[in-house]
Amino acid sequence: MASKVAPTRGVLMRMVRAAALAEKGHDLLERKRQILMMELVKHIDDAKELQKEMASVFSDAYKALEKANISMGIDVVEDIAMAVPEEKDFIIRLKSIMGVEIPEIDPINAGLKPSYSFYGTTGSLDIAYSAFRRVLELISRLAAVETSVYRLAVQIKKTHKRVNALEKVAIPFYKSSIAYIENVLEEGEREDIVRMKKAKENLGEKR
Repeated sequence: MASKVAPTRGVLMRMVRAAALAEKGHDLLERKRQILMMELVKHIDDAKELQKEMASVFSDAYKALEKANISMGIDVVEDIAMAVPEEKDFIIRLKSIMGVEIPEIDPINAGLKPSYSFYGTTGSLDIAYSAFRRVLELISRLAAVETSVYRLAVQIKKTHKRVNALEKVAIPFYKSSIAYIENVLEEGEREDIVRMKKAKENLGEKR
């Protein structure tokens, strides 16, 4: 409550400085929130495009895999798949946007030479291999984008709370406190003026 604030000039000065600082902080946080919102919308759009592209590539990959299973046999295709080494060459970089670390992943080589022999295999297996390499590339990019969306959303929520706290609690408190102190001080000054006038009148009467 503003009425609980000591109505002195020293407190008034502190309240004025605190109010100016709170309003500056509010403006900076609001600007940060807007920038983060623009980044969030951009990453959401990117995620939608990647999901759409991945669905199409997945469909082509599974069709090619079905053909390879039919032409070579499921057991043979599974043995070849088990022999394919795991992809470990993921290079992830972090980019800071208004203090939020956003992951960026270097593109995976989708056209990497197959690790199996071409002897005894069919073209459908090569197509499936190439398509699933493309799927792997898209999954890695989508994971980076979805992580970015999550981190941005969390930071936006925190920033929103801080903006609301300043806008609805801190700034109104400082403003009401300043108004209260100014009113008390002005009232005190008016009372001092009245007392001084009365003192002068009393002195004049005594003379």
